[in-house]
Amino acid sequence: MGNRLSKIYTRTGDDGSTGLGDGSRVQKDSPRVAAYGTVDELNSTIGMVLACPGVDDAVREALTQIQHELFDLGGELCIPGMAMIEDADITRLESVLDAFNEPLPPLKDFILPGGGMAASCCHLARTVCRRAEREVIALRRDEPDVRPQTQRYLNRLSDLLFVLCRVLARSGGHGEVLWQHERRRKPSAG
Repeated sequence: MGNRLSKIYTRTGDDGSTGLGDGSRVQKDSPRVAAYGTVDELNSTIGMVLACPGVDDAVREALTQIQHELFDLGGELCIPGMAMIEDADITRLESVLDAFNEPLPPLKDFILPGGGMAASCCHLARTVCRRAEREVIALRRDEPDVRPQTQRYLNRLSDLLFVLCRVLARSGGHGEVLWQHERRRKPSAG
């Protein structure tokens, strides 16, 4: 699995390029680097959720597993032609999502990001996940070696993160913050 970093700075990126896992070099603002960089950002935001006090053990276990899978996904994006995310990973996300969603009451209104620190951090992770998904979609358009499993994993993960936002808001005692669409009164005719 690659070389161990004994020296953190190499100066090789001072020209605006970076090395991919296969040894090739690309610009640091390339769609591939943007995609795996956003996956790394997503992993960091999940770390923020895990750093919040009072996160339930089942949520903690699910998110820790996801952090490992996101590292795999980032590696897959960093090494053109690499396959690390499998259909089984997506199926597992669906099972975890179903288990957390089953006891929740059906949603009748949109919810706002909030509901305590852990839920708010999870909302941030959800939105970063959606951005990562958009960047992978854009990358797949131009790079045929990017497998559809990466896009599907991120799509399912954003759904799971939404459900975990609800779980965390409720378990933290803050409750979900519902969007008050009625607050805007319609102008009266006449």
